[in-house]
Amino acid sequence: MSVAFGRNISVDIYGASHAEKIGVVIDGLPAGLAVDMERLQAFLNRRAPGHNSWSTPRKEADVPEIVSGITDGKTDGKRLEAVIYNTNIRPGDYGNVITVPRPGHADYTSWVKYGNIETGGGRWSGRMTAPLCIAGGIVMQFMEKQGISISAHISELGGIKDDPLGEIHSEFPVVSREKGELMIAEIAKVRAEGDSIGGEIECVIKGVPAGIGDALFGGMESRISSAVFGIPAVKAIEFGSTRMRGSENNDPFYINDGKIETRTNNHGGILGGISSGMPIVFRVKMKPTPSIGRVQESVDVIKMEPAELEVRGRHDPCIVPRAVPCIEAAAAIAVYDMLIGD
Repeated sequence: MSVAFGRNISVDIYGASHAEKIGVVIDGLPAGLAVDMERLQAFLNRRAPGHNSWSTPRKEADVPEIVSGITDGKTDGKRLEAVIYNTNIRPGDYGNVITVPRPGHADYTSWVKYGNIETGGGRWSGRMTAPLCIAGGIVMQFMEKQGISISAHISELGGIKDDPLGEIHSEFPVVSREKGELMIAEIAKVRAEGDSIGGEIECVIKGVPAGIGDALFGGMESRISSAVFGIPAVKAIEFGSTRMRGSENNDPFYINDGKIETRTNNHGGILGGISSGMPIVFRVKMKPTPSIGRVQESVDVIKMEPAELEVRGRHDPCIVPRAVPCIEAAAAIAVYDMLIGD
């Protein structure tokens, strides 16, 4: 099974968590665009597992192999395909969930629709965000040349709120130094308790010119949301601000150096589904990782009887830190798709 996104470019992700490989095919990219593989690898490393105390101990190098589409460091107009080989899979860890769905996972709905429960989450695993980040990391490089930047950070985790201003934490570079220490401690606490936590990620896109997007289903919110909801564990998304009276929420227009701007940005850079030229700002809610180290109540779908389940395997006590580049990648794909065709 593969999953495709896009109208003007097509981003097609394939594979599964415990398959031999996972990959992405991108159709529709213009020829002659430079791709810096070192920068792409650095971006992928932000998402990769097994490199710190707060993520899963599963280690994967996540080094992409370019199959086609890039020649001499530039896109050549052909479909761009890249693969990552899974090297550290342990399907035996999931022997007890072949017929007993894990609460909070897509196991049960997969069984209903496809007649099986895939080990390691299969196509619904967070592992599938690695090829997403390949595509997003590549188009982000193209967008930077147009003066567009995308950055995300953790705005809330375990009840701890943060602001992107201030000194960035050196080992936890998605939050400020002060709040990073608190968040790391909170993740360690829930891990020790055999539990997990979720949180919120804020993403800011700067440099998108006014006039990109459309009304209704073609709006920027609709298309960014569609891409972002392709990330496992995303449960909600909010653009701009919604918690004010109209008199406070409306952003006054004014002329700044010959350009029409707004004095505030409560609309989050989008009006009527179309970019206003102000920074696009949205927040994403991530649910707690459903795989936890506690005995949970479930059922055996074959025997049709109650069953208790203790999830084995290697899992993140909090997926939020590793999801930050995934949010950036999904947003980049959606915005780039609109930039080259709207």
